[in-house]
Amino acid sequence: METKALYKVPEAMSLLSLSRTVIYELMRAGRLRSVRQGRTRLIPASAIAEYVALLESESLGRAA
Repeated sequence: METKALYKVPEAMSLLSLSRTVIYELMRAGRLRSVRQGRTRLIPASAIAEYVALLESESLGRAA
C-alpha cells in the first residue's frame, strides 16, 4: 500500500484492522487524531503511527 499523508476512515480501518465504530470511538476519545476537509474526516499518517506507538507503550507498561 502506498504511503499517504492523509487517510480516509475506510483506509485507516484497513491499516489498523479495526471497525468503523472503533475508529470513530478512538477519535472521539482523543486516542486517534483526525482532521476535517469539508465534510470528510481524514486521519493523518502521523496519527496512525502515534496510535500504534501508544498501543505498544501501553502493552509494555502492562508487561512490566
